[in-house]
Amino acid sequence: MIHGFGSTRAIIAERATGPSNRDHLGKLMLFGERLLEKGLIGNNDLRRALAMQQEQGGLIGELLMRFGFVREADLFQELAEHLGVPLLAREDWPEEPIAADQLNVDFLINARAVPVAIDDASIRLAMAEPQDEFTRKGVAMLLGRRVDPLLAGGGEIESLIERLYVVDDGEDADGSETGWAGDDDENIEHLRDMASEAPVIRAVNQIINNAVEQGASDIHIEPFEDELIVRNRIDGMLHEQDAPPRRMTAAIISRVKIMGRLNIAERRLPQDGRIQLRAHGKEIDLRVSTVPTLYGESVVMRILDRESIHFDLETMGFSDAVLAEFRETLSMPHGILLVTGPTGSGKTTTLYAALNELNAPHRKIITVEDPVEYQLFGINQIQVSMKAGLSFASALRAIVRQDPDVIMLGEMRDLETAQTAIQSALTGHTVLSTLHTNDAPSAVTRLIDMGVEDYLISSTVNGVLAQRLVRKLCTHCRETYMPSPALVNELRLREFTEGEPLLWKASGCGECNHSGYRGRTVIHEFLRVDDAIRDKVMAHADAGQLMQLARAQGMRTMAEDGLGKALRGITSLDEVMRVTREAEDAII
Repeated sequence: MIHGFGSTRAIIAERATGPSNRDHLGKLMLFGERLLEKGLIGNNDLRRALAMQQEQGGLIGELLMRFGFVREADLFQELAEHLGVPLLAREDWPEEPIAADQLNVDFLINARAVPVAIDDASIRLAMAEPQDEFTRKGVAMLLGRRVDPLLAGGGEIESLIERLYVVDDGEDADGSETGWAGDDDENIEHLRDMASEAPVIRAVNQIINNAVEQGASDIHIEPFEDELIVRNRIDGMLHEQDAPPRRMTAAIISRVKIMGRLNIAERRLPQDGRIQLRAHGKEIDLRVSTVPTLYGESVVMRILDRESIHFDLETMGFSDAVLAEFRETLSMPHGILLVTGPTGSGKTTTLYAALNELNAPHRKIITVEDPVEYQLFGINQIQVSMKAGLSFASALRAIVRQDPDVIMLGEMRDLETAQTAIQSALTGHTVLSTLHTNDAPSAVTRLIDMGVEDYLISSTVNGVLAQRLVRKLCTHCRETYMPSPALVNELRLREFTEGEPLLWKASGCGECNHSGYRGRTVIHEFLRVDDAIRDKVMAHADAGQLMQLARAQGMRTMAEDGLGKALRGITSLDEVMRVTREAEDAII
């Protein structure tokens, strides 16, 4: 699969360098029709790209990818088949430079070509323009071998040239030593100019497109003393990616900050921004966060794919029993429903799904969020702005006067916010919110620790849902195994299945990038606050005592919910134990 975004001159060629090139050009003129026939682009996509080409120039293929009308991997695969040349694969990248003493680096950069293999008779040449007869003949003459071209993206070729042929002198792209550069106007303009150069734009586009294609939730761009590291969070785990050379760090980060409308002159304070773009035919939002570190600014981009998210409680991994209890609590006319878990456990997505279920013409729903992650039709969403003095508490006080039926509060962060939310529940509103706790019973003690009176908690909180995200086993390569009798007895596995317990484990294949997992689901526990729980709260019971009572009443813990999913082959036992507390404590 092609990893480089790069130039797509080979897609619709705009010049010919010799008679044999005209044959290639004849093929390329039909390539747009091929993409249409394959359903990879639509007529409107091609029409918009052609209109933009007439307005500002450029190449059709590059414009199609820039606007996100076609996936990069699909585009290059189709082009390779159309031209009749192989596609460069990641495993074919060479470890050492080839013919470095015979090929000039400037020639390779200008030709956008790099050798990837050589033997006595031939050389395999990765090219952005396989139809470039001049380059093929030049390399054949220099090395005295037949040239076998492969198709590759310009960005991929640039990465190979940088890694194999260019010695990194430890300087940033602006020529200064790694670390902080000066803040004078001339230097800022120089950074702005570099961030607008084609190689930098291609590198940033490549980073973002690769992450979207891999289904990543976050992109981490991290500068260190000797290298720039790019990591994508896929299914909750970080995976290192091919990164631009260290000397491009300042330009890469400046490009991201320009896209996010941040101040590129400010490099000593954290900043937050937002990027809206189209990638792989989808509308994508990126939440950008920068913080200063020892060797530059660390950038994290949270990917919010609006089109792939479906806010439906039925598809969110709820067991039938938990879903029934959650919906019953959600339907109560007033009171507080809390969703708890650590950062990145899907709390906001669960609340959005709950709001989507409550959303109806006869209800007015208002949310207060920091930030607003997804826009929900028919729901009034308010963005917290601390700079403007609009906090959770102040926004909540204001919206009570807006006559809402349902209020969603992004997070109960402090006593003032919690007290205002409780007051809203006491006056007849349904309030949904989140807390950062390890399990459901701990939410009650957290509110008490904040300073909320126990009688207010017992009279307003209707239920608490705790959850974690676990990776789902790849259905193409998962394998079964028989757990040992000791493990069966220790985890009481026979309580969660009929017949002999059978577990599943990760294996790894091409479908899951050899990780053994693909996608994520949720494990839950739901604490319904009934009279018995209220009495315990009023008696100042701690989280452990509340947990004991809830389990005696039939509550299934997150670890137990995870065991059920592990026995059904949805996830693995290792994954359940990774994301829950001490597994033995949570189950026994």
